[in-house]
Amino acid sequence: MFSLNKKNDKRTATLILAFLLTMSILTGCSLFGNRSNSGDANLAAGEETNQPQMPYNGEMSKAIPFVYTTNKELSLTFNGMGDEEIMAKLLDELDRYRIKATFFLPGERVAEEPDIANEILARGHEIENNTLNQLDLTNLTYEQVYKEIHVSNEVIKKETGVTPQYLRTRSGDYNDNVRLAAAQSGLSGVVSYSLNLHEWQNETEQEKANYIRKYVTRGGIIALDSELDTHVLESVPFIAKAAEDVGYKLIPLRKLIESGHERKPLEQIPGYDAAKINLNYKDAKYQLINNLGMNKKTVSLTFDDWGTDYTVTKLLDILAKYNIKATFFLRANGAEKNPNLAKAIADAGHDVANHTYSHPVITKITPEQLQQEVVKAHQVITEAIQQKPTMLFRPPTGAIDDDRARMVAATGYTDIAMYDVTVFDWDSASDADHIVNGILDQTVSGSIILLHMLDDIHTIEALPIAIEKLRSKGYEFVPMSQMALK
Repeated sequence: MFSLNKKNDKRTATLILAFLLTMSILTGCSLFGNRSNSGDANLAAGEETNQPQMPYNGEMSKAIPFVYTTNKELSLTFNGMGDEEIMAKLLDELDRYRIKATFFLPGERVAEEPDIANEILARGHEIENNTLNQLDLTNLTYEQVYKEIHVSNEVIKKETGVTPQYLRTRSGDYNDNVRLAAAQSGLSGVVSYSLNLHEWQNETEQEKANYIRKYVTRGGIIALDSELDTHVLESVPFIAKAAEDVGYKLIPLRKLIESGHERKPLEQIPGYDAAKINLNYKDAKYQLINNLGMNKKTVSLTFDDWGTDYTVTKLLDILAKYNIKATFFLRANGAEKNPNLAKAIADAGHDVANHTYSHPVITKITPEQLQQEVVKAHQVITEAIQQKPTMLFRPPTGAIDDDRARMVAATGYTDIAMYDVTVFDWDSASDADHIVNGILDQTVSGSIILLHMLDDIHTIEALPIAIEKLRSKGYEFVPMSQMALK
């Protein structure tokens, strides 16, 4: 364990750092030797002529709010560096739950107490750049931003031997200057977060657990403040439990980023324009599908709307266990916020189809609004899953009439998927027995079974039972696309 440093030692280190920083600003020299981008023409010119640092003219560092991946992994990260007591307890807590985390450390704090930084590394965690003094970089000149980032890099490298790859500002906010200066300092990305946990207020233990579970996502980046958050220690067990409950692993940020994928822009994905606004809908043809129309005992499981990783992953795990492919009708504003989960559904081999963007009752909106809902949903889903969705549309609440069906068909979604088995599983008052019994009572050959992927309902409990009972009656399961789109 690191030893306690005396207050005088800390003060002395801080004064020395302040002096060196002042000298580097005045002279344009590096604190600890050559800069990481010593070959950069602008930088070299700035050092030789002692002119103000000019903005970098290369490519900006990537902005990373989350990592695009369908792996069941996410990262726990910390901002700042607390005192010895807090950091010792925090590292012990991470050891207890076998979590390897990533610490964004301010260069000034590393200079003051390098033993703490080195203990973080000794415990198997990562260290990245939290700027020098945790200033609001968005209000600084480019030269000031560069100094805050570059000098912090130099301090961390000198005191720990680690060369940072990623930057996070104190608040997570950034602008183009920050991304350019990060790139000029040799950093690959500017990292924000998908979940930033602040101070707990008066939440109950269950409320804390539910809140964290709601935002545990594949490729997610959780941020805590080890310096300012007095409740940072109590958050770790909740995060560990939420990840365990959904079956996800907490891994260091660099490893998470290495496992990620590049996302193609929408316009580069084949089929992105398969749905378009077309208000000339009066003669549009459509097919309303209430049943697969088969005599064979084949049925389709379909799931509507959206949910958290916890709920949707549990459904995917159940379907994988029974080797069943289903059809998911996504509320696209959910997929927009969590594209990794949408892609996980597609990558598992299921149909991913259109359930509008914001889930309105389509009989109560204008033709323009309806088509915008369908087209926007198509584009959002396409970008999320990086492929053309299954060209099936299901109206929210099942409400549709002839005019609305033609409006939808005119956009390119001519196949409108309805259902003949509904058990109101969206209502939390419908328990597992009610759901199972309703499915068994209503299902016939060719049935399309309507279920939901909403949180806090009983579909997860009912689904395995319903699958086993239907199979015992000789039913097979296929996605709707296998039959309805032939």
